[in-house]
Amino acid sequence: MNQRTVLRRCVACRKLIDRKKLFKVTRDYQDGVVLDQGMGRSAYLCPNEVCLEEAWRRKRLQKALRCHVELNIIEVLRNRLNHCHY
Repeated sequence: MNQRTVLRRCVACRKLIDRKKLFKVTRDYQDGVVLDQGMGRSAYLCPNEVCLEEAWRRKRLQKALRCHVELNIIEVLRNRLNHCHY
């Protein structure tokens, strides 16, 4: 069976990448901002420090999700970067 690659754009560097290789941040309609789950408006980030810093510094996640994103979301993503290699 032929599987189609689903591409998403990183909010920081604007590159189109396979969504399976990106971090997904979602503004869930019930739980606020969540990672890798939930239904609602989503934004995607490349799993690298440069994109993470750019997204935080220029408020790219907040603009894409249209809501406030707490610093702890960025810290969780940064911890994932340090413990996992994509």
